[in-house]
Amino acid sequence: MENQNTKGKDFEKSPWKNDQFTWKINNFSKYDSKTYSESFVLSGFPWRIIMYPKGNKNSLGYLSLSIYLDISEIDNFRKEWRRYVNLELSVTNQSIGSLTIVKETEQEFKSSNHYCWSVDKFIHLDELRNSWNGFIVNDTLIIKARITSVKDRFYKRLKVDEEVSETESSPAQPISVMENSMMPSCDNLVDFKGLGRIEKEFVPLLEEVCSQHPSLVDNQRKRKRTPRFTEWAFTALGRVLHFLNTKTVKDMNEDGCHNLQILWEELETVGFDLSWLEPHFQSAMSKKNYVQKYENVKKLRKNVATLERNLAKARKQLVEAEKGFVEKDLDAKLGYGTP
Repeated sequence: MENQNTKGKDFEKSPWKNDQFTWKINNFSKYDSKTYSESFVLSGFPWRIIMYPKGNKNSLGYLSLSIYLDISEIDNFRKEWRRYVNLELSVTNQSIGSLTIVKETEQEFKSSNHYCWSVDKFIHLDELRNSWNGFIVNDTLIIKARITSVKDRFYKRLKVDEEVSETESSPAQPISVMENSMMPSCDNLVDFKGLGRIEKEFVPLLEEVCSQHPSLVDNQRKRKRTPRFTEWAFTALGRVLHFLNTKTVKDMNEDGCHNLQILWEELETVGFDLSWLEPHFQSAMSKKNYVQKYENVKKLRKNVATLERNLAKARKQLVEAEKGFVEKDLDAKLGYGTP
């Protein structure tokens, strides 16, 4: 996105828009300190994103992101006003779009305070930098921001939820009451048994296991979970099933096991009875030792083959060298006189 010349504009008069900003960060590995995006206008106001590529003081080892209202670009900012906005920050998965990580909040922004939102632990750096995960491709990271307005009548309910949640970590970081991880694109979602909208590729797998284990659906309905929690629960199950259904033995190296472990730990938190699935999980994890042994045997076989080729070459060279060669006693005295 081109840098926008916003200075001197009356942003109060700008209409709300459902808009998005994309920050493409090339040579990401070279960044090691706090970095600002260019100023961009969404929903009629100027914003900036702050990236902490190695985490801020509260979250070392994580990618940390903040988005703030760029008040330096607003001439009439001192005037009393307030806006209710829905904020989204996302880190794009460039390999599998449905695994893009999205963090979301609804928040009041006003002239007196609350014009910054931060996510300290957006994604662990080990997960981010792992090329197998697809978040960084050709040393390029893609961060997106989406900002839309929220109607006042919905905001009253939002304030009640915020007071109950007690998740605000500091005055400078508004409460995130709608935070989601790995939210898929809406175009890739379909209804699943009236329980919520799930990614298309997961639905056939979920239908199969739910027909074999109907308690998966029954327990969720009996517990009267919120629609958002239910969607998250079945999405977590779908990710594990999709992993087990698409990965091969050779994929279960260090990275593969690490990623499956993360998916499994997320699934364990939703309350499903996983006794039927755990043996398959353990079997997949055990493949790591086999893959390591396979790679070791493969390497040794290659080394032996190389040695055998070198030995054959050396023997051939020896045969050529022995042609016309008469072996003599190297300890014999040279002598003199009669030959």
